[in-house]
Amino acid sequence: MKSKDGWNAEKLLKTAGSFWEACTLHAGVQLEIFTRIGDNSVTAEELARRLNGDVRGFTVLLNALAAMDLLIKKNNRYANTSASITFLNKKSPKYVGYLIAHHYHTVRAWSQLTEAVTKGKPVSQKPFDDEEGRESFLMGMFNLAMASAPRLATQIDLHDKRHLLDLGGGPGTYAIHFCLANSQLQATIFDLPTTRPFVLRTVKQFGLEDRIDFMAGNYVEENIEGSYDVAWLSHILHGEGADDCQRIIQKVVSVLEPGGSIFIQDFILEDTFDHPLFPAIFSLNMLINTPHGQSYSETQIKEMLARAHVKGISRMPYRGPNDSGIIYGAV
Repeated sequence: MKSKDGWNAEKLLKTAGSFWEACTLHAGVQLEIFTRIGDNSVTAEELARRLNGDVRGFTVLLNALAAMDLLIKKNNRYANTSASITFLNKKSPKYVGYLIAHHYHTVRAWSQLTEAVTKGKPVSQKPFDDEEGRESFLMGMFNLAMASAPRLATQIDLHDKRHLLDLGGGPGTYAIHFCLANSQLQATIFDLPTTRPFVLRTVKQFGLEDRIDFMAGNYVEENIEGSYDVAWLSHILHGEGADDCQRIIQKVVSVLEPGGSIFIQDFILEDTFDHPLFPAIFSLNMLINTPHGQSYSETQIKEMLARAHVKGISRMPYRGPNDSGIIYGAV
């Protein structure tokens, strides 16, 4: 019997064990099983031999992936489904495996959530402090942004803007699509030095090397150089405490020309902080991975902008993946 809030013992136990399926998917992606199968089919023995692995281990994993409808098993051979060939094969333009790999790298930290809650701070190394973790994080952000950036670039009017600052822009997905949608626009991506190779790779992929440049720096500790008439801050505030968020916004406003616009995209909480679900859960992700990060409410972000003397502050009707929203204003 379910309670009035929809929970019963079965749902509680399913939720408690849901990480089993997640870890099965993580293993499939980490071992590049879907990419290695491609348009063909393999036996567990063939795949184990190719990866110098254990036949029993690969047999159990492949059967579990087939049970999850991510592989098709026929005559002891395994082939990709239409979904896995589209989203889990590295050769597909719709590949989302980098983001799944990022989730894999966060599992260790999430397994220490009880301790993090008790201490109120992270208890393990950041999941993107090594090269593999950094690639999965940055290219995971590329995967995530590719789901919304092309559409957003046509919904946000930048026809009269000349120079975009993409603060903490990662691999540059939004800068790329804003430039593709606005032929007069130049863009500067400001991010950590370790991000540069990923920016160069994606910008070159879209043929925008002459319109998008990269500026290395730490936007919390360093000032921003240059002058811009529009700034885009996508999913960076949640990584910092409120005081640093205020300083970041102040820095951005200081390099905007009169009449310039600032756009902030993030997972936005209601003012009660207990809805929507994803931003509320994401605050836990920030608790275990950052000293002071959290999801912020619409009112909190608007107040930060107002304190920086931004005018005409409003929220777009847009609702993106995982309840992301956009708040904007002008200086």
